[in-house]
Amino acid sequence: MSPGRPGGHGAATGLSRPGLRGREAELERLRALLEAVRDGEGAAVALLLGEPGIGKTALLQEAVSLGRDRGFLVGHGRAEELHELAPLASLASGLLHGDPPLLSGADFADLAGRHDQRIRLVERLAQLIEERSAGRPVLIAVDDVQWADPLSRFALSVLPARLLSSPVLWLLTSREDPELYGQGPLTTFLPLRPLSETALAELARDVLGRDLPARAGALLDGAGGNPFLAAEMLAGIAATGTGGSEPPERLVLGVRDRLADLRPDTLHFLRIGSVLGRAFSLADAAALCGRPAAGLSAEVDEAIAAALLHDDGERLLFRHDLLRQAVYADLAPSVRRALHREAASRLVAAGRSSGDAVPHLLKSAEPGDTEAIALLGTAADDVLAVMPDLAADLAVRALQLVPARAPLAYEVGERAIVALTRAGRYAQARETGDALLARQPPLDVFARLQSALGDALWHLDDVHELTRRTTTALAAVTDPAVRARLTARHALARSRGSDLGAARECGERALAEAERAGDREARVLALWGLGEIALNAGDCAAAVAHHTALSVFDSAFLPEEAVALIHMDDFDAARRLLRSAGDVHPRPAMLAWTQGTLNMALGRLDDADADFVTAERLEADLRLPGNLVNIRVNRGLIALLRGDRKAAGAHLDVVRANVTDRPNTGNHATLRYFEAVVADADGDHAAAAELVRSVQRDHPFLRWRLLRPHLVQAVRIALRGGDRKLAEDLAAQAAAHAARNPAVPTVQGTAAHASALVNADRELLQRAVGILHDGPRPLPLAAASADLGRALLPTGGAAATAALTTAHDLYARAGADAEADRVRADPQRATRRPGRRTGRLRPRTDQGWDALTASERKVARLIAAGHTNRSAAETLVVSPHTVNTHLASIFRKLAVRSRVHLARIVLAEDDAAAAVDA
Repeated sequence: MSPGRPGGHGAATGLSRPGLRGREAELERLRALLEAVRDGEGAAVALLLGEPGIGKTALLQEAVSLGRDRGFLVGHGRAEELHELAPLASLASGLLHGDPPLLSGADFADLAGRHDQRIRLVERLAQLIEERSAGRPVLIAVDDVQWADPLSRFALSVLPARLLSSPVLWLLTSREDPELYGQGPLTTFLPLRPLSETALAELARDVLGRDLPARAGALLDGAGGNPFLAAEMLAGIAATGTGGSEPPERLVLGVRDRLADLRPDTLHFLRIGSVLGRAFSLADAAALCGRPAAGLSAEVDEAIAAALLHDDGERLLFRHDLLRQAVYADLAPSVRRALHREAASRLVAAGRSSGDAVPHLLKSAEPGDTEAIALLGTAADDVLAVMPDLAADLAVRALQLVPARAPLAYEVGERAIVALTRAGRYAQARETGDALLARQPPLDVFARLQSALGDALWHLDDVHELTRRTTTALAAVTDPAVRARLTARHALARSRGSDLGAARECGERALAEAERAGDREARVLALWGLGEIALNAGDCAAAVAHHTALSVFDSAFLPEEAVALIHMDDFDAARRLLRSAGDVHPRPAMLAWTQGTLNMALGRLDDADADFVTAERLEADLRLPGNLVNIRVNRGLIALLRGDRKAAGAHLDVVRANVTDRPNTGNHATLRYFEAVVADADGDHAAAAELVRSVQRDHPFLRWRLLRPHLVQAVRIALRGGDRKLAEDLAAQAAAHAARNPAVPTVQGTAAHASALVNADRELLQRAVGILHDGPRPLPLAAASADLGRALLPTGGAAATAALTTAHDLYARAGADAEADRVRADPQRATRRPGRRTGRLRPRTDQGWDALTASERKVARLIAAGHTNRSAAETLVVSPHTVNTHLASIFRKLAVRSRVHLARIVLAEDDAAAAVDA
């Protein structure tokens, strides 16, 4: 060994037993993590990183052994290179194999029934692990995460955050950082360095039974401090000795010599096995060899005797992936490709799934391979619901294999457009479609491709291009179903335009065409477009009718129906509808957004904020942040109602960053309104009024559905900014909206309130208060009551005090602390009641028990009492996602990491409260 080799990891402490030489520091950190999780410090994640053979697996196995000794329930699995198409296979290998296993066969069958919804599957998986961890700590170890299938990677990104408070240690190994970054516990990274000279010397004594001969030191330098390579070289030295000047490659991996001594049939068998992967079945290898499995016993025995293979009772495994790579590397590239292609064909012929064959096709298929194109397409369809990114990659690869001028390209290309859109890769979907269209396909194919591109263009907010393309395609289409889809997409695009009457006629025509054609997709699109048109036009009753029909036809649109009901002030029906969705809805982020919208309308600002946090987290988990602008605008408006200008500014920064270069006029209008409210709060009334004017650049203020509850505030901003004409215009819009919706109390009350402010009409203010009193929204009532109280102050009397007191109490109950303080602050009145506290409300704190919202305290007490997230959710009639959001906030505010710590704090708070009462 070279005297200049750095000391490396582990040189400073005593040596561990053979197999773990030089890994004492890492092992000690793993022991500490195990003990912290066992002792109730909460969940933890550890990631062992390093090159092949560096000792990750040995260290993981030692940690698994230590975990079992400390009472952990252990799941230990491995990801495999050729299993990326098997959903959850990598994680399931650990969850199903243990003593006892973490999951039973019935549990996994239940999970398989949820494989079409990633969030739903992970939530159920989290519930099962949470239940297992209630009685003892859990260790989940997964080796070779760099090869994990996409669904397992998704689960490993999300589950640690979901199980943040449970005693679960996630121990993963990978060749490089897999970037499984969720919002869970901080990951402990343990990069494994090359072994020090001291550790290599001890390793030599372990293998040779004596000190390393001086002449062999130079050969061992070729291992680069890699323990597996070093051990293989040492095994070669032990078996053959060393001549001192022999080239290092003679002993590298200790494989070449062993291969040279094998019979040709055994060598061929090993090469076949190396193509099938590190672990392979004897039956698959026999099929590829063209021989019966029973006839390969001599080859198997010889490979095992040469220490190249291991038999685990179910499959044959190369003893280390480096050994497989060494065998595989000896194959000429053309031979590898041919063997992979033959493996795919034989697997299909044997009745195996496309998922088994496709990994081999990805390494072997060439342009024009129609069987490969078909299998890739089938595999893409199979995994689209649960692994859309992988489905998109497979569909794109299939398209690449189709010869440029082959008619098959259009059918395969349409599938690729759909998969890319489902994966959220909208720009790539558009590029793929445009490349196909550039080939000048037949007119009906042209129309089909334009219809397939509709979703991507919609999500890219390019409604002008969607309108143009659907118009062009409708002139060419002859297929009735495709015509109905194009007409519906055209109507949906025109829902963003100014002529909503023409858009409605187009939507009704699309619905009629869809019914005649019997096309489900067209019917869904038409009903969706009609609902959007009605909402944008301010026709709340029609919006409810269309969205109800849509939701009955396709339950994925249940949130849209609930939103339409909220616009109608039918909160009871909206609440029942949301509860009926449970936690199995295919769009959980949209469901959480809708629940937040309802809670905001009900004046439950803390709960609304938690719902919006949940919606944003779920969108981030799925990497489809479609509603982020609206989420952050609402959270910013809530922050201002609470008086948290700093938080509002942070939300504003996020909104600005996310509307850059986005053509969605609604997002830009919403941003400008938010900026106006912030400017008004900062005292810049002229700038605020100008921003409200700019909201109407593309459409009137009330066209923006998110802003309708805030029209009165916009009128105030206009008046404070000296723009009476703008205030009158806004009030006129409110009156027209009220005329369209005579049965909606909030709409009627808002119109009266806006007109009263513009005309300084106290009687109309009184009328507005009466109307809003009969409605379900406390914040508009509070605002009207406050304005009425202020208007009555000059004449004094009990009426002013009563109105202001009502406003204060409504704001305070909602959590709108800043507004409550503003009402309380007027020195010309008194809102004092016997026994009521006067003066400013106590400022909100962001740490400690007093920082918890009412809902967070309920969740804290339930969890402290032993509830799981799911049982707490059922008790509170909310989703487990919402409970998880509350728990994350509770842990942050209380600076705790586990349920054990939380229970202690809850007990202490209850004892303190009981002492005060006594």
